[in-house]
Amino acid sequence: DGGQSAPGDGKSAIDGADAISLPVLDGWTGTSSLKGAGVSVGPYACPGNGGEVCTLGGVSSMPAADAKITATTPEAAARQDITPNAASAYNSDTYGATTSHQELKAGAVTVAGQQGYMVRWKVVTASGTQGYVESLVFTSPTTKKLVVVRFGFDVTDKAPKVGDMDTITQGIKTDTSLGNGTSGGTGTGV
Repeated sequence: DGGQSAPGDGKSAIDGADAISLPVLDGWTGTSSLKGAGVSVGPYACPGNGGEVCTLGGVSSMPAADAKITATTPEAAARQDITPNAASAYNSDTYGATTSHQELKAGAVTVAGQQGYMVRWKVVTASGTQGYVESLVFTSPTTKKLVVVRFGFDVTDKAPKVGDMDTITQGIKTDTSLGNGTSGGTGTGV
């Protein structure tokens, strides 16, 4: 059977743009695409807009350039991304303004055999919702370009534990089953 995970097999979500996969933990749902990947758990009606669906936990990956990150090192890119990540994960239309944040953890981490950097915050919103957000940036083993992985977990008894962020980070792997992350050619550099 070749050993490769097929898109949507339930065990991994494949990011074709970066040639990586995110693990799909028990009870989570994964989405694979040529632009990035995502995993989520615990859908519920958003507090500020009942017509929209929020999740207790969500993780998405994409090329750093698609997240409008201009920094060129994993540390600088993760630090550049954490504020827009928090603003997107806990946006003011849904949760009310973010009233405070605290940096819980930051440091170097190895992802899919590559050196990366992560920054994790705890945020508090005007609606009372609290969340953990993390920006993880590393170099794609295949494309050699920066990848950003954004995490957003609510702080409730039903939400995933913050340690699941580390479990997901450790489970990120190289995966070329949706392509090698290039839009054509040999992929040997430009």
